[in-house]
Amino acid sequence: MTTHSPADDCAALRESTARLLESVAKLSDPEVSAPSRLPGWTRGHVLAHLARNSDALLNVLAGRPMYVSAEARDADIESGAPRPAAEQMEDVAVTALRLDGAFEGQPDGDAGWERTVELRNGVTDRVANIPWRRWIETELHHVDLGVGYELTDVPADFVEREIANMAARYQGHADLTVGVELRTGDGRSWRTGAAEGEPLVVTGTPVALMGWITGRADGSGLSAPEPLPALPTF
Repeated sequence: MTTHSPADDCAALRESTARLLESVAKLSDPEVSAPSRLPGWTRGHVLAHLARNSDALLNVLAGRPMYVSAEARDADIESGAPRPAAEQMEDVAVTALRLDGAFEGQPDGDAGWERTVELRNGVTDRVANIPWRRWIETELHHVDLGVGYELTDVPADFVEREIANMAARYQGHADLTVGVELRTGDGRSWRTGAAEGEPLVVTGTPVALMGWITGRADGSGLSAPEPLPALPTF
């Protein structure tokens, strides 16, 4: 089993952020105001969310609530969405840099990376996993912007790790009542959904599997003996 250090994840996150900012730098004001691939959100909504997520993770690292409330989170995204492209770019860049500095300042051991912190909705995690969580936000929302960065551009090591992450997230979920085995052509597999019974085997490339299980693709290109189940929403 591959292990991932916080230092490795921070390095990968910096590269991911640089790719994101390169894309954002090319956007005009009308393009920022145009719809993203997320229903009901413009590209400005996605960028405002990414900036406020950096702030929220800084709160987590400091032992504060991630967001004041769900309503305040949504209001911050709505108020930030209409801003011009240059302002969006600066906000995403500055907040990402601030978060990177906080990661750099984490000591080893129980006082730093091994601390347990609280995120949203009572979810807890080790600080060591927070860079990975931010990497997920950066990669997938870069795709959501619909600016030419596609699932096929996502790094391969991220793809397989995110399949495993989402499979674990859906394992035993009450709204996914069938067992599902995600399988690549070369035999790698991940089990999710119901733990009992013969699973529905869904086969495809890692990119196609990740696209479907993260809700970024409709399952086209995957093969299964029965229709694909609806995935839970969070």
